Amino acid sequence: MNKILKKRYFSDRVVQMEVEAPLIARARKPGNFVIVRVGEKGERIPLTISEADTQRGSITLVVQKMGVSSTKLCELREGEYITDLVGPLGKATHIEKVGTVLACGGGVGVAPLLPIVQGFKAAGNRVVSVIAARNKDLVILEEEINRYSDEVIVMTDDGSYGRRGLVTEGMEEVIKREKIDMAVTIGPAIMMKFCSKLTEKYAIPTIASLNAIMVDGTGMCGACRVTVGGKTRFTCIDGPEFDAHQIDFDEMMSRLGGYKNIETEKMGHL
Repeated sequence: MNKILKKRYFSDRVVQMEVEAPLIARARKPGNFVIVRVGEKGERIPLTISEADTQRGSITLVVQKMGVSSTKLCELREGEYITDLVGPLGKATHIEKVGTVLACGGGVGVAPLLPIVQGFKAAGNRVVSVIAARNKDLVILEEEINRYSDEVIVMTDDGSYGRRGLVTEGMEEVIKREKIDMAVTIGPAIMMKFCSKLTEKYAIPTIASLNAIMVDGTGMCGACRVTVGGKTRFTCIDGPEFDAHQIDFDEMMSRLGGYKNIETEKMGHL
């Protein structure tokens, strides 16, 4: 069992947790994720590692209350324990010096974007980050992203903070003024779809980190399958990152909505 060392609320629905996990902290790389379970009969849910502290032997997770399992996880208090935590899982981000990287995150997608920004900056790249949220209260980790970026642009749907508009508007502003060698996008599937369409228009290589439904995380169940370049891939072992221009986002979004009615019903019993 893994102890919750620290807990911080970004909003009433988004929680940051520092969790004791020394072996995972030492082994994790940008792009890796863990699978957690709350309670002996709890559902297994994947969460990307946003930070790791090898000295404290801890990893940091950002959780959004979406359904029963994520709500139960968010309700755990400092000093309490997560029943199971397995990782690091998935393929790590391929990081090298490419020139200028455009890093784009939406909502809680900014959390898994953080170690990728750190990695590309440490490799000697210029990093321009565009982070977006519906409103000011939902902007997370701006200070941390700013620490490892050459420039940060914040976009909000309602204009309550930063600039008013969508993440793609901030992206295109950067693309039009300077050469971008690579883009990374993490966030809601619909956001990643349109980020991908934009970078494809400008022929910018782009990777997207997917948040597919997942059960075992080892490639056995097939629940996380996605179509990439016309072929079936498993997000857990082949990803979570893929060539964004090859992903069938429409199919992915359809699969993500497959359990919404059941989840809504279960939430009513909490």
